[in-house]
Amino acid sequence: MNGGARAVTVITGASSGIGAALAHEFASHGHELVLVARREQALNAVAEAIAASGKPRPTVLRLDVGRIDAARDISDALAQRSLQTEILVNNAGFGLFGPADRLDRGGQLAMIDLNVRALTDFSLTFVDSIERHRGGILNMASIAAFLPGPQMAVYYASKAYVLSLSDALHYELKPRGVRVTAVCPGPVPTEFQARAGLTLSGIPEFAFVSPEAVAKEAYRGLKEGKRLVMPGATTKAVPWIARFTPQSVALKLLSIRQKSAT
Repeated sequence: MNGGARAVTVITGASSGIGAALAHEFASHGHELVLVARREQALNAVAEAIAASGKPRPTVLRLDVGRIDAARDISDALAQRSLQTEILVNNAGFGLFGPADRLDRGGQLAMIDLNVRALTDFSLTFVDSIERHRGGILNMASIAAFLPGPQMAVYYASKAYVLSLSDALHYELKPRGVRVTAVCPGPVPTEFQARAGLTLSGIPEFAFVSPEAVAKEAYRGLKEGKRLVMPGATTKAVPWIARFTPQSVALKLLSIRQKSAT
């Protein structure tokens, strides 16, 4: 690597929602950013908004993170620009709503590619660079990681994987000066619901967390080296409830809740 390379924060899925909020949050703390997503126009809008606030304009990379060679392509793009990853934010991901055997199988496998395989590939690809800069990895999981997920079986399972992987990497990489933090928000009003095919109806307003609030807690948690960040007051109770609720009861309650969200 070029000794004069600049350290950057790479954020995937940065074109809207929590990803865009994370971009603004990291920029506000002086981080030079590389924003990655498929929608170049939306990425440029985020980059322009950050530049308009007086911060350096982020580098924009139009790329499908779910592609098998995405990590290599981003690594090459950074090297061409004399950039090195200091912080990696794995935010890209999506969900699909419906019975697993009736949903499009290709769509569900694409979900695994993005939520699981790509996140793993990115996390491992950039470890050496992150270690050099004593940086960190921020993985966007979900409160779904603690629960069974009827009607969103593959999505819930993918987030359980993200949490498990992040926990293990937190332990393995901490002695090397690398922070790994998993973020598990509850309901956040974003484009996620429309793409998944569900609504937030029936969820009390006090349970919602804004993308900006998630970004602030996530940033603070990573800087403090926390293993887990759970934005929102009500969210923090979910692991305890899940732990002491019989699985059969949890499955039934979640199924009822999910069916009411259509």
